[in-house]
Parts: sequence; C-alpha cells; structure tokens
Amino acid sequence: MSSKAIREYDAKLLLAYWLERAPSVDSSAKPITNFAFPSPRVAQVSWDPETNTITPETRLPSWVLSSKLVAKPDQLIKRRGKAGLLALNKTWEEAKEWITAHAGKPQKASDILRALHVFVLAFHGFAWTRPRHTSSFALKRDPDWWAVRVNREVESVTGTLSNFIVEPFLPHPSSAEYYVCITSQREGDTILFTHEGGVDIGDVDAKALKLEILVGKPFPSRDKFAATLLKHVPPEKQDTLVDFLLRLYSVYVDLHFAYLEINPLVCLDGVNGSQPTIHYLDMAAKLDQTADSICGPKWAIARDLSIYESAVATQSKGVSADRGPPMVWPAPFGRDLTKEEAYIQKLDGSTGASLKLTVLNPEGRIWTMVAGGGASVVYSDAIAAHGFAHELANYGEYSGAPTEGQTYEYAKTIVDLITRGPPNPEGKILIIGGGIANFTNVAATFKGIIRALQEYKTPLISHQVRIYVRRGGPNYQEGLKAMRLLGESLGVPIKVYGPETHITEIVPLALGVKRETTSTAPSVPPTSPPSPEPSKAATASDDTAVGAIQPDGGRSQPNDQIVRFETSPNQSRPSYRPFDATTRSFVYGLQPRAIQGMLDFDYSCGRQTPSVAAMIYPFGGHHIQKFYWGTKETLLPVYTSVDEAVKKHPDVDVVVNFASSRSVYSSTLEILTYGQIKAIAIIAEGVPERHAREILHVANLKNVHIIGPATVGGIKPGCFKIGNSGGMMDNIIASKLYRPGSVGYVSKSGGMSNELNNILSLYTNGTYEGIAIGGDRYPGTTFIDHLLRYEEDPECKLLVLLGEVGGIEEYRVIEAVKEGKIKKPIIAWAIGTCAKMFATEVQFGHAGSLANSDRETADAKNRAMREAGFIVPETFEDLPQVLKETYDGLVGKGIIKPAAEREPPVIPMDYKWAQELGLIRKPAAFISTISDERGQELIYAGMRISDVFKEDIGLGGVVSLLWFKRRLPLWATKFVEMVLMLTADHGPAVSGAMNTIVATRAGKDLISSLASGLLTIGSRFGGALDEAAAMFSGARDTGLTPREFVDQSRKANKLISGIGHKIKSVSNPDLRVQLVKEYVQKHFPSHSLLDYALAVEKVTTSKKDTLILNVDGCIAVCFVDLLRDSGAFNREEADEYIKIGALNGLFVLGRSIGFIGHHLDQKRLRAPLYRHPADDIFINMADVSQPRVLGRI
Repeated sequence: MSSKAIREYDAKLLLAYWLERAPSVDSSAKPITNFAFPSPRVAQVSWDPETNTITPETRLPSWVLSSKLVAKPDQLIKRRGKAGLLALNKTWEEAKEWITAHAGKPQKASDILRALHVFVLAFHGFAWTRPRHTSSFALKRDPDWWAVRVNREVESVTGTLSNFIVEPFLPHPSSAEYYVCITSQREGDTILFTHEGGVDIGDVDAKALKLEILVGKPFPSRDKFAATLLKHVPPEKQDTLVDFLLRLYSVYVDLHFAYLEINPLVCLDGVNGSQPTIHYLDMAAKLDQTADSICGPKWAIARDLSIYESAVATQSKGVSADRGPPMVWPAPFGRDLTKEEAYIQKLDGSTGASLKLTVLNPEGRIWTMVAGGGASVVYSDAIAAHGFAHELANYGEYSGAPTEGQTYEYAKTIVDLITRGPPNPEGKILIIGGGIANFTNVAATFKGIIRALQEYKTPLISHQVRIYVRRGGPNYQEGLKAMRLLGESLGVPIKVYGPETHITEIVPLALGVKRETTSTAPSVPPTSPPSPEPSKAATASDDTAVGAIQPDGGRSQPNDQIVRFETSPNQSRPSYRPFDATTRSFVYGLQPRAIQGMLDFDYSCGRQTPSVAAMIYPFGGHHIQKFYWGTKETLLPVYTSVDEAVKKHPDVDVVVNFASSRSVYSSTLEILTYGQIKAIAIIAEGVPERHAREILHVANLKNVHIIGPATVGGIKPGCFKIGNSGGMMDNIIASKLYRPGSVGYVSKSGGMSNELNNILSLYTNGTYEGIAIGGDRYPGTTFIDHLLRYEEDPECKLLVLLGEVGGIEEYRVIEAVKEGKIKKPIIAWAIGTCAKMFATEVQFGHAGSLANSDRETADAKNRAMREAGFIVPETFEDLPQVLKETYDGLVGKGIIKPAAEREPPVIPMDYKWAQELGLIRKPAAFISTISDERGQELIYAGMRISDVFKEDIGLGGVVSLLWFKRRLPLWATKFVEMVLMLTADHGPAVSGAMNTIVATRAGKDLISSLASGLLTIGSRFGGALDEAAAMFSGARDTGLTPREFVDQSRKANKLISGIGHKIKSVSNPDLRVQLVKEYVQKHFPSHSLLDYALAVEKVTTSKKDTLILNVDGCIAVCFVDLLRDSGAFNREEADEYIKIGALNGLFVLGRSIGFIGHHLDQKRLRAPLYRHPADDIFINMADVSQPRVLGRI
C-alpha cells in the first residue's frame, strides 16, 4: 500500500520540525511576514499492556508538568470530541488520571456513534473534531455518505485505547477557527480552506474554497492564494495565513504527504503590534509509504525528541538507520495486528515477494491461500457473492515468486489458524487458489504448502478440513500432481483443478452451491508442430567457403549458430496501434529471463526480427549477451547509456523499464527526453505517487504511452510482448497468444491479465491486445486511454474492462460510452464487491484498491456500468458465459470472422528450466555432502544453522558436523576445542611462525602470509599427528608390547613420531601434555591407546629423559581413542579418518590462529622488511679447481 495514515502525534512532529526547514516548493513561496512558527509542543503517552502502566513522567517533556493540557486518543479514531474521548483544560495529574481511566479499556465504536448525538462543547464554541475530507478531484459528495460509512466501518468494531496525545490547552474564540485540507489527485493537489472551522463545519465540499495546483503548471502567486482561499478572512490575518499555507504546502510536497487536514486551524490576533500567530489543534495525515527511501531520514529526524528538549530522549531498542526512529504505520482502530499478522508482515518486509494476511473472523469456516493480488480479491468476491461472507476467515495473498521456505512459513501460519479451537461440526474449507502465474514455478511454491499440510496432518483430519486447489502457470502440472498425491496419502480430501477450470469455479464446488450455468470449458492442450522454415531475415549462409569474408567484414563458418538480422527504419504506425509485428524495443536493466521470453514469443509469432534491439545497463561496461532465437542464437548489445542506445538503434520506439523503484523516476525522465520513444512500460512496484504523477504529466506533454508503474506490462498477440506478460511459452501457446484474436482488454492486475488471456482463448477467438495498467493510484495510462485506442482500431471487435474497487477511472469510461465515443460492445466487471461485507477496512493487494467514497466501491461501479449500457455479468464467475454469448452474437452478425487456426512453432525448452522441471538429467561435476546453503537456511550436515546456536554445540560441534558429518558427544567436542587452543601457537621461533613473520614484513597480505606459514607444516613440523597416530595404533593393533615397538623402531633406524622434545623432559614436563592427559583420563570412556603410549614413554625415557610423549603424540593417540571409542564411528571409519589427514587438520586449524596473530602483530608493529644477518649464514663457494658440469653450446 502506498498512502498510509499516520498518528496525529507524528504528523505534528513532522510539521514542527520541517515547517521552517523544508525547501520552498517554488521561489515565490516564501514568507514575507515575520512569521512565528508554531512551537513543537506535543507529547505521546502510551499504555503498556504487559505492565498495565502508561509512559512515565521522566520520558515526557517538562512543559507537560506545568501547563494546562488537552488529552485525547491517537489511534486514527474519527470524531473523538463528539465521542467524549477528549479531556480539556486539565493539569497533568488530571490528564494522567483521565488517560489511566481510558487506557487498556475496550472502546466500542457503537458507543462513539451514540455519543455523536449528545456531544456539546461549552468552552467558547471550541471544536476538536473533523469530518474527514477524502473526495477526489471534482467529485460530488453524497451528503449522507459519512454517516453511512462510519456506521459500516466501525459499528461492530471494538478497539483498545493504547495511544494518547497530550498538548497545551489553547483558549481561543470560535471566530479564530479555520479549516484547511490538502489532498492529492491524478491531475495535481488541491488546497481546501474555509473560514468556519471546528465541529460545525458541515459539508466541506459545499462550502470550502478550493485552489488547484496542477502538475506542470505555474505555481499560484501569493495573490492567487489570498484571492482564492482567503476571501472571508480579515485582511490583517491574510498575509500570515498565506505564509503558513505556502510553508504547509512546501512540507506537504517535500515529505511526500498524500493527505493533510487541520481542523481547527487557529489564527490568533497579534499582541502589541506583533504578527498573528498560527496554532494547529486537530490534525489528520497520510504519507506515501513508498517514498520511504527518499523521505525516511526526514521523517525519522522529526521524530527525534532530543531535538525539541534535550532532557527527553527517544526510546530505542537499538541503533537506528537514521537520526531518529523510523515512521510508525498504525493499524486502523480496532484492527490491531494479531501475532500471526505481525509475523507475516515481518516476513513480507524481509523478502522481495509479497506476503499478506488479514484475519477477518478466526472462527470462520472458509480460509483462503491465494496467489496474486487480483486473484485474492476475486476469490473473496466469489465467497461473498454466494452468501458466505460471514464465514470468510481471512484475506491474504502470496505472490512475486516466494521461495519454498517462505511459502512454507506462510502456509504453516494459515493452517495453524485453521486448526485451532474446537472442531466445527460442519468442517472447514481451505481454498488454495490463484491465477495463471507469469514466472513463478508453481510446483516449487506448492512444495512449501505441502510441507505445512503434512506437518498438520492430524489436526487437519480432526477439524474435517476439505481442500480445493486451482492454479496455472509454469510447471503447474507437476504442482497439481503433487497436491493430488498428497491428498491420497494425507487422509484429507483434496480436489485439484487446472487453468481449464475458471478461476473461481472451485468456490461453489467447495461451498456446495449448485449453479445453473457452469463456465468450465474443455482443456485445449498445447500443440507441438515441427519448427518453421528458417527466417529469411537471417543472413548466415552455408554456401560461402570456410572463413570467407562477407561484405560487412564478417566471416561465415559451417554450422554457424549465430543468427544476425537486418533492420530497417521504423515504419510509422497509427496512434491507436503503438505495437505491431515490427515494434523494436530497449530493455532497461539486465533481465535475461524476460528478454528470452520476449524473443521466444517473437519466434512463435513468426516475426522477422527480434522485438528487443538492445539492453541498457548503466552499472556495467559495454558487452554482448547471447540469447536463443529458436534453436539458434543471436547477439544483443548492452549499452551503458540511453543516449548511445538511441543513436545506434533509430528503429526503436519502445522501452521496457525494469529499473528499481528508487531509480525508475530518473531513468524514465531521461528516456522521455528522446523523441523517438513512443511507449514506456514501467515494471517496478513501490514508485512514489508524486514521482508517478510527474512522469505521466511529462509523458502526456510528449504524447508518449506509459504503462505502469507496478505492472507486468501487456501483450499484443502475434506482434509484441512486454517483459514477462503472458507467462511462459506453454501458457502463450495454450492461450493462443502467438496469433491475434478479436478481443481487446484492459485490467489493473497482471495476474488477472493471464487469466483473461486464458478465458478469451477458451470462449472467443482470443486476445487482440491486452494491457495491465498497474495497481497503483496513478498509472501512466488508464482504462479510457486504451479502450479509446481499441475503439479506433478496426481489427479490435470486442472490449473487456476488468476494474476494481477504489479510484474513479471506470467512470471516465462510462462517460465515454454515454457520449458515444465508445460504440463497440464492452463487457465489464469491477472486482472487490466483497469489501462491503467486511466489518473493518481491508487494504486489498493493489495500492489503489481502497474506496474513499461510496462511488468508488465495486458495487457502485458495476451498477453504473450496467446502467450505462455495458454488458456486466451478475458475478465474476459468469464472465466466461457472458463472453461466449457476446462473441457468438458478433460472429453471427458477421462482425467477427474467425480465421483458421495455424500451428505455432515449437520453442525448445531452456536447459536450466528443463532441469528444474526434472525433464533431463546431468551428472554433477562435484559432490558435496557436508553443507547446503540453497534453502532458506544454511545447513551443516543436516543440522540447521539456527539449531547450531540454539543447542550451543560450539566450535567443536561445528567441526564434528563438517569433518565427520555427525554429532559427537559433548566430551568429544570439548576435546576438539581443547586441541585447537593448545595448538594455536608455539612462539615466533618455530618455522611456520617465522615464515609468516618474514612474509608479512615483506609486505604480503594476510592470506599470503598465512599460506607461507602453513606450507611449512609437514612431517618435520606440526604434521606428525597423522604419522604418530598410525605408528602407535599400528604397533598396538599388531600385538607389539611397548618395548617390542621401541626395539623394532630402533632396529629399523626409524624415529617414533610423537616421542621426543628438544627442551621438555621428565623433570621438565610439557604442561600441554599434562592438560590433555588429565582431560582424557577424566572424561573419555576409554583411553587404551593413550595408556599404551605412556607405557612406550616409560621405555624411551629410561634411555634419555627428553624422549617424552610430546604434545603431537599425545593429541594423536587421544584422538584415535576418540574415534574408536566414542561410539560414533566403526573401526573402518575411524581408521579412514586417520589415513585421510583429519588429525593434521586439527593442527592446521589451530595453528592458523597463531599465524594470523603473528601477521597482525607485525602489521601493528609496522615491522620493516626482514633481511637475515650475513654472519648467521655460512657461505662456501666451490673452488674453481673442483670438477664442474659445464653446459655445451
């Protein structure tokens, strides 16, 4: 959602900080009076449900304790004054008592409504409430709308009062009260002002004076402000109010407000010749949440309380990204997030996918898990249309290709909610629905859902849950097959349907409702004819001799797989037809998957040239990328600037802009500077509304078609496909998008566009052109723009409009039909009819799908379209039947003449996608069995990384997982850690440390220096562990006594690895050995090889007291005891780990700690290059008289 309401407290803080700091919206918008900015005096008091206490006085500004106050709830509650939710002229103790009495108490909205009729304010006509102004540009308001809306929205809502706002009490005459409101619409902003503010303001639309500030038009002068808005204001106050309005509007623009209302705005007379003063008492505001990347720091700094009073610090749980806490987006009153909703909201914020959940009725029988924003509304509509709105338990959606793990978490949350509480005697229903996906692997997302269902097998059975599945899109067959098999094994009824079934047809089936007509059509399987003849546009020739140079400088080779195309200057097209079979485009951003989809579509349509001429990617160098053209390949250049791309490709007139929401504004404005570009598709979601308005205004001036933002694009069958529109090739073939039909449609939803393509292919001769304008409030082009094109295009015979709740764009189409501008038959439906059934306000999937007036509801739109002569079905489920009847009528009249079907070419499947679908296999080049990072969570030998920390297995536990692929006992992992600590370092004089130091002093980096030290490890230094383990275990295993082992080694003239030390002896023992022996003897279940080694030590030390068991030998024999006696390994496995170097690995891992330490120590000391002293080197040059080997020339 883009525009979101904020608390009054935050709105006033934004104004307090930025009113005097925000840049002026225009050079003329600067104060001319000695304007006194209102003081930032506002405090927030919150109730803590855990402690049942309110904010302590120590965290409140000092003026609260010494001023007369006003206190009121700050939870987006309308008409607080009339509801008695207002404390006036109170001391802090009185205000605190009032807040404490109300905090934590449930407040029924019906109580608020009753209070509306008895509220009387006795202090100088003082008014603290507002009828919220939300009308759109020049819309006529129904005078009874607010009463109806308030009753509908909050009549059954009960909320808990938990947030309050406290301000200084301001006595003033009612004559000083004014009303001001700024709203935003597609064409620009509107400032409404009236000199009669307060509770008795009445019908704002009727009495308020309005000043429209249109996008791209000159900013109104001060005189215009005064003459238009302040006609009834005393002259002595006009300059002050103009100054305030100019600053207010500057803040509105700079901070990306979407709505701002002050009622009453108080303007008090100046005292002793000073300027009048401004005070804003009651305030309501909305911000554009998508502007967070731009305004987040500005919003945050205004919420830093230490700016206003140093003694008050903003409570923070950690380091904030900005100076001050981030903006808070409160839920509507009575709609506090449940734990599950908050979890899904957090999950949604951590992924690029979209995950939404609103629990409507926890006791409801009907639950949904729907893929796609538009589809989620359609399913809710269908349930409500059949009279089951009271049983609908939730609204939500998952879309944007969530991972298997994310889908699992989402599904698990919903299934957990379904299976709570006592079972319902009638059982429960879970509808897993969705439209036809564009690029989401349906089978992959179903894996997460299947995991969740399997996990809740028993609760699902006990609650008698019946599951109905309908889905389409990439790999949907495998997904539905997996669901069907799950039903057989789970013991839960699961009915499965594919795209041949109308999207909502499973709803009446699930509810047990019998319909008079059904819209199920026979499935048309995709055909697989042979590939067409090679395109004549391909210039590669097989006749030319090998290596022959072509006139253009190229060479042709036998079996050349690269296809090159000759392009011609762009031919002019009529304005109503921006796309045809010759359309060429740029793709802004590296989007190889989308581009390959566009080229595959081109090939299937029989185009002579690819529709993509080049890519534009400013963040990389110039290069070439290869793409498939049928079975061959073609090359597409990548440019770093729009300017270069335009100069190289004068035939291009379309840009598909995949830039992110942060950069799409600047990149689109740059593209619009080039006259040859006639159409731009903006794919990104989350484009700030103010940026979207500016883009569409510039585009209108230049007569450029803008599709989006927040769109999948559109498709012109047989001609041109925008990005991922139409889905993958199997859906394009099944929906017959490779050739044109006769029906032109326009929709907001990208997912529902695929659904319309499917429906039209089943019930008509198919799509002529389809556009998804995007779900934001201000799309670049609207329904009427495209429908007027279709009306003008003689090839388009039938129009389809799929609208939705929110906005007024459907009414523009109604006016066009009434005025005779659109004469072709038009079938229309507005989704979102279920909204009236909900007790609370629900934000649907699209930012613009929220009704701000009765006229914007889906029911009102459907009614108005039906009255205007549109063909409007009774429900969305009836749409296919209505389409079929209308189409058959047009065929009967000869208006539509169906053409013979042609067979599309076969498009070879990409290797990667075929591998993902399991259609091919390929031997792996590498095998790994110890870790896996591909899922949502890193796994060590089957153990999740989160469990590694939860169970606190330590470094030894991690080594046991990654080295031995199993959990070792605690005593074993502690021994591993002990070894690492003991072997970490042995001073700077040993060869490894010395090599590390020398390399470091030579200026080498850490990795090079460490490698230099590690390369010295071998049989002479540090690497004796493996050899010692092998010698001791081999001697004992062959039955040699310790003395026989020593004697045999002496006879073989072989040193015993692990025996002997240069410094330590029997009288000067190595404490490291002592520590190891003591630990092993205390904790190991068996230490037979250590006992054997100690017996060997007695024999060797009897000959010389330095022939002790050294630390390498002690560690080696103890580790053999660990491997053989821990119970985690069999004898064969234990011996194998000794042979493959596991013991030396311990020394390498431990000693790396010390080597790194020596490197850092030398760097810290800034030690110079080392040169060994010459007097420490004996140099013996051979005498000339000695024999030498001479090389012969």
